[in-house]
Amino acid sequence: MDIEVILFDLGGVLVELTGVGTMMAWSRLDEDEIWHRWLTSRTVRQFESGRSRTEDFARDMVAEFDLETTPEAFIEAFIAWPRGLFDGTIELLDSLSGRYHLSCLSNTNHLHWARFERETKLLSSLHSHFASHQLGMMKPDIEIYTHVIEQLGVQPARILFLDDNQMNVDAARSAGMHAELTRGLTGVTRQLSRLGL
Repeated sequence: MDIEVILFDLGGVLVELTGVGTMMAWSRLDEDEIWHRWLTSRTVRQFESGRSRTEDFARDMVAEFDLETTPEAFIEAFIAWPRGLFDGTIELLDSLSGRYHLSCLSNTNHLHWARFERETKLLSSLHSHFASHQLGMMKPDIEIYTHVIEQLGVQPARILFLDDNQMNVDAARSAGMHAELTRGLTGVTRQLSRLGL
């Protein structure tokens, strides 16, 4: 494959996430329903595109998901959702960095981004970053993929995008990228091996 850029989602791909269990304990929703609501939530979109304050996000999430907790307890738990990098992530990125431009495209927020910067070598192991809260755009909206392609300055077919959400993968494909559904670092290495990268 003639790939120049490997573009990673973070949560669920390079970063291990927790949090769904806590949301389930605070609500009457099962895991599938929580994810569906999360991915379509106006509250989440406002926060992860940098358009709302932390306290407003916490208050609105408790109300929208009918959570049996306080906004203060919710935000304390939310900050801890990224458990850390999957084992071997930095080593894999180091092994790829001489051959490919490595980047990330993530729906995220300033709370989690600050932890990535402070607690891991993840961001310094990537050549560029595209974070929804900094761009004011989110996956799976086509505008964020168009922006990333323009900023990277390569043909979209030369970008391999790895994400753990099929909606995001489908949107990337519609923008011309080579995109694959991938979960966890084992999924990443499996895809890279399958594609001969």
